[in-house]
Amino acid sequence: MADDSLLSASVSCRYRLVIFDWDGTLMDSAPRIVACMQAAARAQGVPVLDDDAIRDIIGLGLPEALAALYPQLPLAEREALQSAYGQQFRAADQVPAPFFAGVVEGLGRLQRVPGCQLAVATGKSRRGLDRVFAHEQCGAWFVASRTADLTRSKPHPQMLEELLEACDVSPEETVMVGDTAYDLEMARALGVDRVAVTYGVHARERLLRSDPILVVDAFEVLVDWLLEKHDQMI
Repeated sequence: MADDSLLSASVSCRYRLVIFDWDGTLMDSAPRIVACMQAAARAQGVPVLDDDAIRDIIGLGLPEALAALYPQLPLAEREALQSAYGQQFRAADQVPAPFFAGVVEGLGRLQRVPGCQLAVATGKSRRGLDRVFAHEQCGAWFVASRTADLTRSKPHPQMLEELLEACDVSPEETVMVGDTAYDLEMARALGVDRVAVTYGVHARERLLRSDPILVVDAFEVLVDWLLEKHDQMI
C-alpha cells in the first residue's frame, strides 16, 4: 500500500478553506430535529406542523426558525417552545445522529491535504455542536467553527466573515458546502463559492436558485471534485 503521506503530497485542494454546514450536510439529523420540534409543540399545546414545514427551517438559528414556523405566537410562547424543543433534543441527542455515507472517510482525505483547512458554520447551538464533537471525537477535524447562538443566524454572512478572519483566508480562497438555500445565500452575500448537496433538506430546484457552482448527490463526489490530483505521483 502506498505511503499515506506521499499520496497526500500529490494532491491539492481547490480551496484553502472548506466550510461545511452540519445538519443535513455532514450529519443525518433532520428526522430527529423534526420529531423533537413536533414533540415540543405537542407539549406546549401549539399546532403540530408537518415534516416538510419543519425541514424547511433546518439551518436557521432556533429563534429565527421558530419565528418562521410560528409567526402568530407571542414572543413569550415562542421562548417557551424553544425551551421545550431544547429539552426534547438534548434527551434525544445523547447519541448523535449518524454521519452521511462517505463523510468520515471524505473528511479524512481532506485533512491529509497540506494547506486545506476545514471549518463548520451551523445553525446548531455551541453546546449542541460541542456535544457532537465530544461524542464523535471529531472536533479536531476542524480548525474553527461558528454557531448560530453566538453570532447571527444564516443567511446573514456574519458567521462566514468571522471564519474567514479566524482562518486568515479571502472569500476567493473559500468554499461553502451546504444543503439549504440559507447556506448558499450566506455564501453568495460574501462572494464565496458555494456547493449544494441534494441529500439534505432543500430540494434541488430551490438550491439551484442560489446559483451554486456545483451540485452533488453524494459526499464522495464533492471530495473528489475538491481534490485535484497532480499528474506526477511522488
